[in-house]
Amino acid sequence: MTNAIAAHAATQPCAPARFTLEAVSPAIGAEVAGIDLRETLDEATIAALRSALVQHKVLFFRDQDITAAQHVALARRFGELEVHPVFPHHADHPELVLLGGTQASKARENIYHSDVSWREIPSMASMLRCVECPRSGGDTIWVNMAKAYADLPQAVKDQLADLEAVHDIMPSFGSRMSAEERAANRAKFPAVTHPIVRTHPESGEKILYVNEGFTTHLANYLSKGTFRVGFDYRYGEFELLQYLFRQAAVPEYQVRLRWEPNTIAFWDNRSTQHYAIQDYFPAVRRMMRATIIGDKPF
Repeated sequence: MTNAIAAHAATQPCAPARFTLEAVSPAIGAEVAGIDLRETLDEATIAALRSALVQHKVLFFRDQDITAAQHVALARRFGELEVHPVFPHHADHPELVLLGGTQASKARENIYHSDVSWREIPSMASMLRCVECPRSGGDTIWVNMAKAYADLPQAVKDQLADLEAVHDIMPSFGSRMSAEERAANRAKFPAVTHPIVRTHPESGEKILYVNEGFTTHLANYLSKGTFRVGFDYRYGEFELLQYLFRQAAVPEYQVRLRWEPNTIAFWDNRSTQHYAIQDYFPAVRRMMRATIIGDKPF
C-alpha cells in the first residue's frame, strides 16, 4: 500500500453503505445507487458488491468523483492488482492504466475481448473510470458470455467439451512494441491455453471463454475427430472459432453504457466480454482502469 493510499484509508471512516441495484438490461448489467465510493467501505458492503458483480456481471456507478489513489484503494479491496506491461500507467499509481486516443490517433479497443485473457492467470475484474468523454459517442458494450454459452445448441456444446483455445498477447499488442520489446514480452508472456468453456469459480456458471481480441486458434481440435483431408480440420477449426467469436455480437446478450465524467464501470472479466466503440474521433475520451488479478481458468 502506498503512503497516499494508506493516509486516505486512515482518515476515512468505514461506512456501511446501503446501496440499491437497478437492472439495466434483462441479460446483463445493473446501476448502483446510494453509495459514495470516496468512503472506505466496510467488509459487508464489499461482499455485497462482489455478490452483485457475480450476479449482474457489470455494475455502473454514476457521479463518483474519486481520486486516483481512491480508485486503486477501492479496486484493491477485491484482490491484488496487476500492472499492465504495454498500456501507459498513471505517474503515481502504476496499477492504473491510461486508456484513450488523442486528436491525432484513434484508440484501438474496438474489438470484443476479455481483458488479459492472454495471461496464464487472467483477471477477475476491471474497474474503469471515465475522466473525460465526448458529449456523444464513445459508448462501451458488455456481453454476458455465460448466457452466450447457455443458449448454444446442444450439438455445439457437445463439440466444445474438452476443447482448449490458445490466447496470445501479440496479435493485439505486438504492433505497439519494438522488436526488442516483442522479444522480451514473448519470453515473459508466452501464448497460453485455456478451456473454451470455463467454469465461474464463484457462481459455477459455464462460460464461453474465447474472444477475437486475444484467441488465436484451438489447441486440440485435430485430436477431437477423424478428418478426411487436411483442410477438413483446418477449415473446421477456423469456422468453429469464427462461430464462437460471433456470439459476443448478439444484442440480446449485451448492455451498452453511455459514459459521463466520473462514471465507473466494474465488470467481471471471467464471464463477460466488452467492446469500446470508437465513433468519436477526433474527440478525446480519457479513462483510467484498475484490473484485479483472478485465477487460472478451469
